[in-house]
Amino acid sequence: MTWQTRISAALEERRAADAFRLRRPVSQGAGRWLMQGDRRWLNFSGNDYLGLSQHPQLVEAWQQGAARYGVGSGGSGHVTGYSDAHAGLEQQLADWLGYPRALLFISGFAANQAVIAALMGEEDRIVADRLSHASLLEAASLSPAPLRRFIHNDAQHLSRLLARPCSGEQLAVTEGIFSMDGDSAPLADIAEAARAAGTWLMVDDAHGIGVCGPNGRGSCAGQGVAPEILVVTFGKAFGVSGAAVLCSDALADYFTQFARHLIYSTSMPPAQAVAISQALTLVRGSEGESLRARLGENVARFRDGARQRNLSLTASTSAIQPLIVGDNARALAMAERARERGCWLTAMRPPTVPAGTARLRITLTAAHAPQDIDRLLEVLDGAR
Repeated sequence: MTWQTRISAALEERRAADAFRLRRPVSQGAGRWLMQGDRRWLNFSGNDYLGLSQHPQLVEAWQQGAARYGVGSGGSGHVTGYSDAHAGLEQQLADWLGYPRALLFISGFAANQAVIAALMGEEDRIVADRLSHASLLEAASLSPAPLRRFIHNDAQHLSRLLARPCSGEQLAVTEGIFSMDGDSAPLADIAEAARAAGTWLMVDDAHGIGVCGPNGRGSCAGQGVAPEILVVTFGKAFGVSGAAVLCSDALADYFTQFARHLIYSTSMPPAQAVAISQALTLVRGSEGESLRARLGENVARFRDGARQRNLSLTASTSAIQPLIVGDNARALAMAERARERGCWLTAMRPPTVPAGTARLRITLTAAHAPQDIDRLLEVLDGAR
């Protein structure tokens, strides 16, 4: 089979399954509104949970950072790309989240790949929640360590898998809030299972940091858990992009020496670090508390309205509110009908989600007004 034949067959298979992905250029894609040229839609597909991507203080912070440092870092952090803005943000994060060290990465995907690639050997084992993010499962699949997947949010099944003989070390892996289902992991039970097995725990809290826990410190702080490795990202509630790994001094030193994604990538622009630092100030302060409260009110309003209209939602209480449709073509059609009526929704289909669980991944933010939620409910009711 030639390259062209292979590529053509794979693309045709995706199209035939109504699973072909499209990218749509937008004029503005974050915040309350999504815009294409002179058209706009209420945006219920983004991850800007607190609406900070449009916050004037963050915009000003990035501008001031660019004026001071320029628009790029100029190199890897191991060469010339590690600035006092990076160092200051790492220290802020470590202090806020209660860890000895924090290391910045260009993205959450890169952070997850780096941690697993640097840590795991062929005699080790990774035991991950079966619905963990693609970055985690791909990293595990590419590592020399065998991957075992425990039943979603089932700490007892995790315990049974961890109890099996392993000649090396084991790493238990989960998310704090799951990106496609919006439900929360029982982190206290999972941490206890890992502790009982003498195993390290890694938690990716991309969708929890900033929106839950005391002062927005995330899922782990909310459940009184301190995993050995905590990954947080800044492209959701913080409204920017990038990620950080929180860990011990020794582990941070180890990653600094052996994490190839850290060593061989140009570091994030210092101006971005300045903007993230300002976002952290807002997230942990009184404005952050107010935005989290508003987000909670929007989630409650949406779920109450969905019940009244017999819209079948999952049990999620987070900003992620999936409406499971099942069939790919039907999910695509519903998303298109919603867009025709002024609400931007996206159909999530396999392989992003398990087969037979195509859905509208509805996301709510603190930037939405009550009337936006009511309009969404009307549109969903008519799109079925």
